[in-house]
Amino acid sequence: MSKKPVLPLDFLQRNLLLPIEENGTLRLAVCPDTPAPALEDARLFLKCDFEVMMVPRDEIEHGLRNLMAEDMSAASEEEGMEQLVLSEDETQDLFTLSKDAPIIRLVNSVFLRAVNNRASDIHIEPYEKESLIRFRVDGVLHEVLSMARSQYSSVVARIKVMSKLNLAEHRLPQDGRMRVKAGDRILDVRVSVLPTLFGERVVLRLLDREQQMLTLKGLGLLEDDYEIVRDLISHPYGSILSTGPTGSGKSTTLYAVLLEVMSPNRNIITIEDPVEYQVPGIGQIPVNPKIGITFANGLRSILRQDPDVIMVGEIRDPETADIATHAALTGHLVLSTLHTNDAPTAIARMVDMEVEAYLLSSSLLGIIAQRLVRKLCPHCKEQYNITDGEIRQLDLPPELVREGTFFRPGGCDKCLGTGFHGRMGIFELLTIDEDMRGQIIRSPESNQIRKLAIQNGMRTLLADGAVKVARGYTSVEEVLRATRL
Repeated sequence: MSKKPVLPLDFLQRNLLLPIEENGTLRLAVCPDTPAPALEDARLFLKCDFEVMMVPRDEIEHGLRNLMAEDMSAASEEEGMEQLVLSEDETQDLFTLSKDAPIIRLVNSVFLRAVNNRASDIHIEPYEKESLIRFRVDGVLHEVLSMARSQYSSVVARIKVMSKLNLAEHRLPQDGRMRVKAGDRILDVRVSVLPTLFGERVVLRLLDREQQMLTLKGLGLLEDDYEIVRDLISHPYGSILSTGPTGSGKSTTLYAVLLEVMSPNRNIITIEDPVEYQVPGIGQIPVNPKIGITFANGLRSILRQDPDVIMVGEIRDPETADIATHAALTGHLVLSTLHTNDAPTAIARMVDMEVEAYLLSSSLLGIIAQRLVRKLCPHCKEQYNITDGEIRQLDLPPELVREGTFFRPGGCDKCLGTGFHGRMGIFELLTIDEDMRGQIIRSPESNQIRKLAIQNGMRTLLADGAVKVARGYTSVEEVLRATRL
């Protein structure tokens, strides 16, 4: 099926119409928000008959973004890159700049393609003879465009202007922000510019303001783990730590917990670097070291605001660890993240940051370690018989092998040919009971903690991933990739 802009793009955008041409037949897709007179205007313009089909509004907006991206890219290639028009708009509307300079159209087309491909990051990378643009989709980078070096400097300049960075500075790293609009979707974009051997490397993090935050049930917790987390967050005070490497979804998990504990009767305050989700009803403080707002200083100030629940974006130094631990002991529910590979190591890490073992054992409620794995695309996943080697690698118990249904990735247009669409978490939950408190005081060594936790029923990251493989959610390779660090 091919889609062609047989009507002016501004007319299509204004009236929420999407032309679809297939086998010589022209159809116009409409949605409930399409104005009734628009179809008559289209007939007058086209001077021919066409079929009308009703589709959801989001499908029309997705198709229009594709048309806009193709139109901008084609126009940029035809007209060259000589001209650079700068705009100082507070919010850049990607749909209203189609008649601007070619470089603006090119940058806008990259943004639109990234939105349609569900990209979380855009990488613009200079090399000796060419420059590459790559998108990170579901945690994996994909090359989408190669540019001549002559185009590259203009693209970087355009991004610097949009994010209000210093155009004349090419030797030092710079960080900025911008906001872009694609139809009804508004994205906050974090910009990082880093000088390299062949020029400035740019990474753009896309944060969709309209995207719904995940609920606790939507994280991918198995039924028994969900009940454990619900029990942990029902405590009026104590600390819960979320651990894992960068990009493993720790902050998303803590926000899901915050949504679960939100109440008009609770005062919830967070300190984050940066604030990634804006939540009405929660006081959110961004870290700003330039004016003295660090995690430790901000946490001290939060404690004077009579909070019930506190979220600390990350415990990264002894001072923050000490204040958070004492806050958990004095009547506050404290949520925070740590960078450790598994749950037992988080205890040793806190002790390394000079938190006394007896204080940690008294304040800590539980630790959630996690990774993100890609979910198999429901449209193209292929059922198969799992091999003996895969069973050994996953350490699958016999009952899961007998009862499971195993799939591997296929590849279709809906998943960019990868066989995967979206991500889910795999988890390792360590709860602090009386046995564990005694072990922490005797010896907080991670091997001893892990041994006792498994004896008490903790499901490891690999074991949790194995259950999700047996249920057909993800593949063997994905779980092994995520757990082999």
